[in-house]
Amino acid sequence: MTRIFSGVKPTGHLTLGNYLGAVRQWVAADQAPDDALFCVVDLHALTIEHDPARVRRLSRQAATLLLAAGLGPEKCTLFVQSHVDEHTRLAYLLECTATDGELRRMIQYKEKAAAAQAAGAGVRLSLLTYPVLMAADILAYDTEEVPVGEDQRQHVELTRDLAVRFNQRYGPTFAVPKVTLPAVAARVMDLQDPTSKMGKSGDAGTGVVFMLDEPGVVHKKVMRAVTDSGDGGVVYDRAARPGVANLLDVLGACTGAEPAVLAEGYGGYGALKRDVADAVVELLQPVRERYAELAADPGAVEKVLRTGAERARGLARPVVDRAYRAIGLLER
Repeated sequence: MTRIFSGVKPTGHLTLGNYLGAVRQWVAADQAPDDALFCVVDLHALTIEHDPARVRRLSRQAATLLLAAGLGPEKCTLFVQSHVDEHTRLAYLLECTATDGELRRMIQYKEKAAAAQAAGAGVRLSLLTYPVLMAADILAYDTEEVPVGEDQRQHVELTRDLAVRFNQRYGPTFAVPKVTLPAVAARVMDLQDPTSKMGKSGDAGTGVVFMLDEPGVVHKKVMRAVTDSGDGGVVYDRAARPGVANLLDVLGACTGAEPAVLAEGYGGYGALKRDVADAVVELLQPVRERYAELAADPGAVEKVLRTGAERARGLARPVVDRAYRAIGLLER
């Protein structure tokens, strides 16, 4: 069986972009005869200024949404990152393997550090080093495939580099994972700014569709989506027509059709937006209904997370112990 690992960060409410770019792909992997682990990476939420109560609330919400989306605890391992100490144990060894230069080249670090500095805020060291913790998340389980959205590709490539470097220096220790991306809508863009991804942090933004948005809210946000200037009609062109291309990507991901082919069936933006809104509502409706059922029984969700963490610890501990021996540390 192929070992699969991926995670979601509880820094905001999960979005349509999270669902199409990652979560739905995880559910598909969950149905395959593979060994899949999925994690709420709550430690990554501490890299920025945060409200502790909100992190706990969003962590629980994210876990519940993953179950509502179709991840079955009888088929996969679902857990919270901070419940498995091996993640932080391994992260330090990988910090001793990574270089300052390659971490500072991470695109997300550059963008977030620049935004924090522009706002007059300090930049936490953990913002620089969290890709190494992400690498530890992955390597601790002998992971072979990492299904993520396009924005996380660079971090998985770093993980591969660190695994190869560690193996070369200290002997065969880690499996070298590969990234897998969804064929369509790997990166859903903000409906009001189609040059920026649809991010969880835009809680008040009209350009972000959240997985728990009511149907009326979804329709309103999609119908107000930015298209493009000019009268060239509905054409799929990511570079020249990013707003229309984003809508077509979303519709394609919802329906399984090719965005460029879909474009040929529309003469104007209005009909396209209506069809996108209807498709998104239909896609998310069963998830919202199942979420309501699960949220009414939080004890059942917590039991799933405890069981998942116990299994995850059992899988990760031998791998991390192996890494400790390889790098030269005395056995406990």
